[in-house]
Amino acid sequence: MFLPDELISKKTALSLSQRIVLLYHELRTSASRYSYVTEADLFKQHADLFVRLRKDNCGFGPELTFDDGHISNYELAAPILQSHELPAQFFITAGWTGTKVGYMGWNELRALHEARFSIGAHGWTHRLLTHFTDEELKEELFKSRLTLEDRLGTSITTMSLPGGRYNRRVLAACAEAGYTQIYTSEPRIEAVPFGGMVGRLNILGNRQVDWMERLFEPKTRLLFSLRRKYWMKKSIRTLLGDSLYAKLWAQVNGQEPEAEDSAG
Repeated sequence: MFLPDELISKKTALSLSQRIVLLYHELRTSASRYSYVTEADLFKQHADLFVRLRKDNCGFGPELTFDDGHISNYELAAPILQSHELPAQFFITAGWTGTKVGYMGWNELRALHEARFSIGAHGWTHRLLTHFTDEELKEELFKSRLTLEDRLGTSITTMSLPGGRYNRRVLAACAEAGYTQIYTSEPRIEAVPFGGMVGRLNILGNRQVDWMERLFEPKTRLLFSLRRKYWMKKSIRTLLGDSLYAKLWAQVNGQEPEAEDSAG
């Protein structure tokens, strides 16, 4: 069947306006058992792929985000992103900035901002937002936003949920605190421009380039499989509770003793 040029252009525009938003955490120069660590050389291969995907304009485009504010975001990720001319958004645990070993200080964070990378909030303490009282939640959300704005001299309107946890109370508190876009850990395809809730796919350290290529194929079923796995994990988490689930998650994912709970 032949399609009119106008319809073809509309179909093409639709495919180009879809994104898979990717979530990274920490980069290292060597491999690690901890699943939230991506080797820098592998990330460079990912970046090579992302450049090709953007150039080919086919399938789903990638969007890159980083959570927590690890120093490797500045030392390793940013140079690779800049050399590939790839944008990214960094969600910062504001209370760790300049205080926690292994995480960025304000000078590094300002340098990212001045390099035109986007900055968002990831809470003040990185505690799961669903565990806060109403007053604690208000302080956690306002303090992180206002501190980032004061230190960087820019407005902060995006929020990444620690551990991906939220409920209606958390979303209402985020809106009250001035966040207009909330980034979750639910893997899905997003239309551009993004809405108020943005789903993301957490990229683990064992994701080789051939796996990433399959993820971005137009007819892939890989993302569907990942979504199903996500909802199964969410059901298990609800059944076990956050504390027990976090302990099991740490064992399965090789979490290091000094790492904060990031169980997704």
